[in-house]
Amino acid sequence: MTKETAIKLFEQQQVRTHWDEEQEKWFFSIVDVIAILTESERPRKYWSDLKSKLNKEGSELSEKIGQLKMLSPDGKLYKTDVANTEQLFRLIQSIPSPKAEPFKLWIAKVAKERIDEIEDPELGFDRLMETYLKKGYSTQWINQRLKSIEVRKELTDEWDDRGVKKGTEYAILTNEITKAWSGFDVKNYKKLKGLKKENLRDNMSNLELVLNMLAEATTTEISKEKKPKGFEENKKVAKQGGTIAGNTKKEIEEKSGKKIVTKLSAKDSLDSKTKLK
Repeated sequence: MTKETAIKLFEQQQVRTHWDEEQEKWFFSIVDVIAILTESERPRKYWSDLKSKLNKEGSELSEKIGQLKMLSPDGKLYKTDVANTEQLFRLIQSIPSPKAEPFKLWIAKVAKERIDEIEDPELGFDRLMETYLKKGYSTQWINQRLKSIEVRKELTDEWDDRGVKKGTEYAILTNEITKAWSGFDVKNYKKLKGLKKENLRDNMSNLELVLNMLAEATTTEISKEKKPKGFEENKKVAKQGGTIAGNTKKEIEEKSGKKIVTKLSAKDSLDSKTKLK
């Protein structure tokens, strides 16, 4: 992966962020930061006025600000002005706010955590485990979820080697795998579970996660052997990997007499204080 997106929290308010692996830098949504520091009801207008002020003062900061597509509350991606850590520190100096100093400490902490995780990837898994535990997930489920992240990374690395493009092509191949093993494409799978912007895998049962991992791991192994070229060949391999896991799913359902893919989500389990098995 060359991009990693995340939502970071400062005093329970959301700040959209983006990690660029090539530059090894965090980028933060400027309007989100301004909204927190100023508590303005119109952070975009505040940012527009601040940019004009900085330009008049001869600052080159606003000219160096870039844009990235980030997820908005309506679930769509829009281009958003972003600043890296250094730019954000400079920008904060121009915003009078009692929250400035604790916000700087928060930014420094976020940046350090990511650098630490690059040097020692296990730290990233430790933080994820801590996050899931706080949300009430069982340790057994968390271990499966962390393993699923590792399996997914192996698959995307393989796709990179085969020339699959990130974004749309990744999404289409993932859809093929999901549909082949579960019987639902990603959109309808989420609809079945009553999800909107929530992560589908975070709402899978333990067995659903295992089958999804089997589908992706199998796709990876087939791809390594067949070495598909081009998107269409990779699409066929994705379907083959998903189908193998789908056949396993059918056998389990026949023996157990129970459906594996259901509307039950992790949220339902947590709300009813039941553990995912």
